Amino acid sequence: MTIHKEGYSFLIWTFLILILLIIFSFFLFSKLLYSFIFMFLIITFYSFLIFFFRNPEIDLQKINKEENVVISPADGKIIELKKVFEKEFLNKNCICVSIFMSLFDVHINRYPVSGKVIYVKYHPGKYMLAWLSKSSLKNEHTTIVVNTKENKKILFRQIAGFLARRIVLYAKNNFFVKKGEEFGFIKFGSRIDIFIPENSIIKVKKGEKVIGGITKISIIR
Repeated sequence: MTIHKEGYSFLIWTFLILILLIIFSFFLFSKLLYSFIFMFLIITFYSFLIFFFRNPEIDLQKINKEENVVISPADGKIIELKKVFEKEFLNKNCICVSIFMSLFDVHINRYPVSGKVIYVKYHPGKYMLAWLSKSSLKNEHTTIVVNTKENKKILFRQIAGFLARRIVLYAKNNFFVKKGEEFGFIKFGSRIDIFIPENSIIKVKKGEKVIGGITKISIIR
C-alpha cells in the first residue's frame, strides 16, 4: 500500500499547516490538557487524509486475461442499475451502472475495459449530492469512451459530488489503454457512471460493494 501521487503535495502542505496549528495551540489554550486533546484531533485528521490517498496495488496482467469482462472503475457501492438511453455519444439504449464513492473508499478511477480512447470531454456543472440521479448530467463531470478490441464502445463518467470539488482526468484521445490502468482521480466523495451494452450479462446488484480494478461488473456479449 502506497500513497497516490495526487496526495503528495496536498499532504505536505496540510502537514505544515497542522504543525503550525499544534504549536499555536500551546499558546492558545491555558491548560496543557486541551493542547494535547487538540493535537490528538489533528493527528487523527491527518491519519484520515493519508488513508484517503492510499493506493492499493492490483494485478493488471490477471484482470486483462478476460477481454470481454468489464471491471469496476472505482471502489464504492452500486446505487443505481437501470436501462437508459445514452445521448451524449452512444445514442442508444444501455445499462447504466452507478457507483457512489464515500469518503472511506479509494478514489482512484480505473479503465473498466481495454481498448482505444475515442472520446474525452469535460463538462462544468453544479455540486449536488452525488447519489442523486440528476447529478449524473447536472454536476461537474467528465465523459470518456473506450472502443474495445471487439468494437464495443464503453462510456463512463466521473461525477463530482457535494464534497468533491476537483476532478483529475488523465485520459487522452487516441491512446490505447489497458483495463485497470488509472484514468483519473476524484477528491472527497463522488460517483462514477458506466454505460454498457444492453445485452450484457450483469454480474453485480444494487447495494453491492465493489472494488476498483477487481470486481466484475458485467460480461459483454
